[in-house]
Amino acid sequence: MTKDEIIEYCLSYLGSYEDHPFGEDWTVMRHKGNKKIFALIFHHDGHLCVNLKCEPSRADFLRSLFKEVTPGYHMNKEHWNTLILDGELPEQEIHEMVNHSFELTRPKIKKRKQVNSNSAHQ
Repeated sequence: MTKDEIIEYCLSYLGSYEDHPFGEDWTVMRHKGNKKIFALIFHHDGHLCVNLKCEPSRADFLRSLFKEVTPGYHMNKEHWNTLILDGELPEQEIHEMVNHSFELTRPKIKKRKQVNSNSAHQ
C-alpha cells in the first residue's frame, strides 16, 4: 500500500480530513467533528508506516498475529499500533484496523437532555 492509497482510504470516511501539524513528513488523519487523530502516516526505518488506535487486548492479539504490527511508534504503546504498510500485511486487515481506529476516535453522539415529564406538570 502506498502513502497516497492509505491517505485516500482514510479520506473515504465521512467527516475525515488530512492535516500536517508536524510538517510534511507526518500526515495526520483526523475527524472534523472533534479533531481527534485516527491515523498518523509516516516513514520509519525505511518503511511506510501508519499508527492506528486500537483497543488494548485487540492490539496485543494483532501484534502476535502479524509481524508488521508493533506497539505504536511515539504513541501510547497500550492503545496504539504501528503498521508497516509496505510489508506482507493484507490490505483487508489494514482496512479493518483503520476502521477500528476511526470508530474508537469518532465524535460521540450527544444525548438529548431528557425532561422529566412529571416535573413539567407540577
